[in-house]
Amino acid sequence: MRFHARPAAWCGAAARGRLEGRHPRDDRASVRPSGSRSVLSESRSLRVRGADLSFTLLEERVGNTTRDDGPDEPVERIIARHGANHVRLRIWVDPIPGWSDLGSALVLARRAREAGLHLLVDLHYSDTWADPANQSIPAAWRGQPLGTLAESVRSYTRDVVARFAEQGTPVSMLQIGNEIAGGFLWPIGRIGHPDGDSWSGFTTLLRAGITGALAGALDAHRPTIMIHTECGGDNVRARRFYDRLLAEDIRFDVIGLSYYPFWHGPLAGLQSNVASLAARYDKDIVIAETSYPWTLENPRGQPDRFCTGEEQLPDAETYPATADGQAAYFEALRAVLQQVPGGRGLGFFVWEPAWLDGVGWGPGSPNPYANLTLFDDHGCALPALRTFRPPSREW
Repeated sequence: MRFHARPAAWCGAAARGRLEGRHPRDDRASVRPSGSRSVLSESRSLRVRGADLSFTLLEERVGNTTRDDGPDEPVERIIARHGANHVRLRIWVDPIPGWSDLGSALVLARRAREAGLHLLVDLHYSDTWADPANQSIPAAWRGQPLGTLAESVRSYTRDVVARFAEQGTPVSMLQIGNEIAGGFLWPIGRIGHPDGDSWSGFTTLLRAGITGALAGALDAHRPTIMIHTECGGDNVRARRFYDRLLAEDIRFDVIGLSYYPFWHGPLAGLQSNVASLAARYDKDIVIAETSYPWTLENPRGQPDRFCTGEEQLPDAETYPATADGQAAYFEALRAVLQQVPGGRGLGFFVWEPAWLDGVGWGPGSPNPYANLTLFDDHGCALPALRTFRPPSREW
């Protein structure tokens, strides 16, 4: 579905207030961190504030635009003006052209650099989505024994990191896999499942990715290595996974967690989890993916929305599915990260804040996400964009 441009006036703060039945500045979120924070915590937390913008070129191709109290503007410039300092880009190995391919990521990396944003690259090591239910080996690598597959992972990672460096957009942070608490590159690297629990295969492949990343980087631009799991609300599983990684002597820098309240439970669970992990491993923690609904209405009748009812939101009373409720959720998330011991709450990435209707999971597929964005159905900025501000710029 192609959206037609709306006048800039449609997107003004007063217009948002009319949509919500009030002016958004009349009831700003009152969420504040509880207790005191050390000077170290204050200075270290929330140093990373970003968004996954991987769908941007596809959105622009179908005519979708974003704006913020003015004319249409590239989404990376809007989030940068609000205080974001990172962009996250996913890359698939050999996908349908234009769908999370390396070429698209290189274009978006150049745009991010021009907007003053650093780069987190999210390598899926698959030709399509890699997530807790899917970690398929790329077609070109299938049938390879472990040693050959590890070399494919190493050389591919090296070459991808080198491509970014060569064009003057070095990778600041790199994910070796996406949501990999169950392993990746199944079945050889699958763990924790009755059909596969090959920690030997998994750690061999993981080491290969880390080795390749360091080989591809310029000496002055060693990327920070993130190991990303879907365990934002599950401390038991997170500890079991990261304990084993350290026991296997896997060297990495940052713990990345996905946290979606409608899948992973209340914010209180996330808060206790990140506090536990930071104390246990003395590593920085990034919420690598998160989102929250600004509405539960579905006027276009799109099927299979991820979040369709208040019963899915464990903190719905505190953070209702409205534009202001979404903003309050992100304020609370900031507070959670600012309270992580030792300033280890490094930051967060909002997942696909501009994934508007018209682009689906794949060609011809629906969009299950359009009520979880930071822009409304017309591409107008929502109040939650203020979540990107640096800690020093409060209100």
